[in-house]
Amino acid sequence: MPAPPAWLRWLPVMYVAAVLLLEPLTPMDWPVSFALIAVPVLAAFAYGPVAVGAATLFAVGLEAVLAGTPCCAGRSAGYLWDRHYVASYICTALVGALGTVLAAHRIRRERTLADVRFVAETAQRVLLRPVPHRIGDLRLQSLYLSAAAEARIGGDLYEAVPTRFGVRLLIGDVRGKGLVAVETAAAMLGAFREVAYDEPDLLALADRVDTSMRRRATQLGGNETSERFVTAVFAEVPADAHVVRIVNCGHPPPVWLRAGEVRELESGRPAPPLNLGMLVEDPYHLDTYPFRPGDQLLLYTDGVTETRDATGAFYPLLDRLRAWGPLPPKELLARLHDDLLAYSHKGLQDDTAALAVCLLPVGPSAEPPTG
Repeated sequence: MPAPPAWLRWLPVMYVAAVLLLEPLTPMDWPVSFALIAVPVLAAFAYGPVAVGAATLFAVGLEAVLAGTPCCAGRSAGYLWDRHYVASYICTALVGALGTVLAAHRIRRERTLADVRFVAETAQRVLLRPVPHRIGDLRLQSLYLSAAAEARIGGDLYEAVPTRFGVRLLIGDVRGKGLVAVETAAAMLGAFREVAYDEPDLLALADRVDTSMRRRATQLGGNETSERFVTAVFAEVPADAHVVRIVNCGHPPPVWLRAGEVRELESGRPAPPLNLGMLVEDPYHLDTYPFRPGDQLLLYTDGVTETRDATGAFYPLLDRLRAWGPLPPKELLARLHDDLLAYSHKGLQDDTAALAVCLLPVGPSAEPPTG
């Protein structure tokens, strides 16, 4: 369970210090000591029930000291049991009792949230396991950003698997949020991980995953079966050819980068997302692009390009990539991570996933494996 920030822990102390500074400066008829009633509530935001109880006793005692101390605005000891001060003691005690309950409830909720986060992090490690940093001549790096700190997993997904047909990559974005989106993402990753190893044709792989997603949507039932779709990009980098094969299923196009050159690999034939392919004839097709040593491919979800700044302007991904120049996958995604948070002022509205892949030079100049 994370500790409260330092300023919150010191807030009750600073509040009492402010009251002690103001009390001698105010007229006798306007005692600032009545403000000590708030001390138990302030303590409840950062401390447990025992500490709140101690703060309550301290506040009542300090109120009595200030009420009966002659040095404080000229009051005599007779004010100690004045009905206004007695009422203040009683109110502080009542507020302290409520603050103790509040602190106990807060701690229970924080422990529950900590347990939920632990389960979410464990589920994410199973669902979105880290991709290898090196597969053959490919160097890889992944990025996942959740829009909500309490929800570490969502509908964005990625995967990279080495197969006898080459390294196969997947990036996807499930429509919707919540447990259904997580279930759909898990089903799609499971289908891809199974099919990627035994289906020689990338287009046939996409068709088989699409069939699995349609079956899954039917099993879930409901009135929105056809709306449970997933945008995705399947990519394949074979070991025996300097090309990358791509099947884009209604997803933002990958970005190709090489030494100052940045361009989107847009297909000339728009394709529907998975689970919507039955609406059109021959929905998916294969595109092949050159992919030589030193080239880099960036796959990402729309959470990247739909990030907005304070004025509502979308994140200019291509302009940023051109300005940064060539960067290795790890540094590229680290820069993207920091820039997205800065651009949105840490106010991401959607989950974000990205996968960067670079084909290393062959021979003695090749970079050593990392990670």
